[in-house]
Amino acid sequence: MIKFVKMEGIGNDYIYIDCTQKELKNKSELARVLSDRHFGVGSDGLILIEQSKKADFKMQIFNPDGSEAEMCGNGIRCVGKFVYDRGLTNKTTLKIETLAGIKELKLNIEDERVKSVKVDMGEPILDYKLIPVKDGKIYKSKDGIKFYKVNINMNYDLKELTCVSMGNPHGVEFSNNIDKLNIKEVGTLIERDSHFPNKVNAEFVEIIDKNNIKMRVWERGVGETLACGTGACASVVASILNGYTARNVTVELLGGKLDIEWNKENNHVYMTGPATTVFEGEFERRRSE
Repeated sequence: MIKFVKMEGIGNDYIYIDCTQKELKNKSELARVLSDRHFGVGSDGLILIEQSKKADFKMQIFNPDGSEAEMCGNGIRCVGKFVYDRGLTNKTTLKIETLAGIKELKLNIEDERVKSVKVDMGEPILDYKLIPVKDGKIYKSKDGIKFYKVNINMNYDLKELTCVSMGNPHGVEFSNNIDKLNIKEVGTLIERDSHFPNKVNAEFVEIIDKNNIKMRVWERGVGETLACGTGACASVVASILNGYTARNVTVELLGGKLDIEWNKENNHVYMTGPATTVFEGEFERRRSE
């Protein structure tokens, strides 16, 4: 039997397993089985919490298709809540090792439980070779920051994407009335487009004003989700680069809101949002898994 906790950050739901004392085998296959919303627990993926030699904890993320992801902004907030609420640490400032580097968390405690978490997401990556993305064009923001855009033709509809990595690749399109977007069709095509060697997460952003945007997201290996923390950060960075917003922005996603700041002094992006426990359970691992 495998004990798990179902948690969500503004609707971005993952299954969390404490692996600090025992390592799991066949992680990719387990992610596929557990994430299935009909025959498993159901989630946007699986997050394993492990020991780390260079941080307080390590998180390993698997998508529902079994592929491993570098980083998840909503997921890492829930990791902070998991380890504090379950007594694995008494620290309110934590360092978490991810494939996208070490991220620092500041926990907001109410009634001895984590209510919300502020995450230092680090510096956005704008170098097209590191995102990675190819066959596009370099632009400059009004502050002289170089960034990269690509144009994708799909069924005679031109999509211009601003490319940003937050440890994982994102392509951000700005458009009006994103509620009417056929995101499954468009997202699938963008995710697998040849401009992106490692595939890409696609964000569709509608500017409300200088401090507010709406966003929908198509996550690679997952599909449309109610929220994406790294996607929200990438969307705010793209909005600032294109001159649409200020540096402090509230992002409205299908599952709720995140507060994002791109700090001009240290170039770091900060994300603040809630983390919620849904339920706990045990999963009986079948022999074929």
